[in-house]
Amino acid sequence: MSAATALAPMAFPALARTPASDVKKLGWRGVMRVVGQDGAVVVTNHDRPEAVILSTQEYQRLLQAAESARARQDDALQALRQRFDERLAGLRATDAGERLRDVLAQPAILAGQVRVGQTH
Repeated sequence: MSAATALAPMAFPALARTPASDVKKLGWRGVMRVVGQDGAVVVTNHDRPEAVILSTQEYQRLLQAAESARARQDDALQALRQRFDERLAGLRATDAGERLRDVLAQPAILAGQVRVGQTH
């Protein structure tokens, strides 16, 4: 599938659209008026998106949103690393083998339920 096929006309439904021929007719100032009103405009060629022109404010908003998403992802990954490190520390403890043997030596009490995996 080509890049032109991947970007079908409906790929940018919420953005203002203008054909490349109108960009030539309107000139840069005309296009920037549309961008100023809508924040962005999709430039099309034969109804296929070719470019998106963004205002600097919209570009900054997108950058901030991406950074915020990246920070949330980093926070989640850090929390996961911390939980892993805590569990690993428990396995590395000098009494880990003894604790495991004690758990395995106890009878399994299921109270009529089948339990799979670890519960918390």
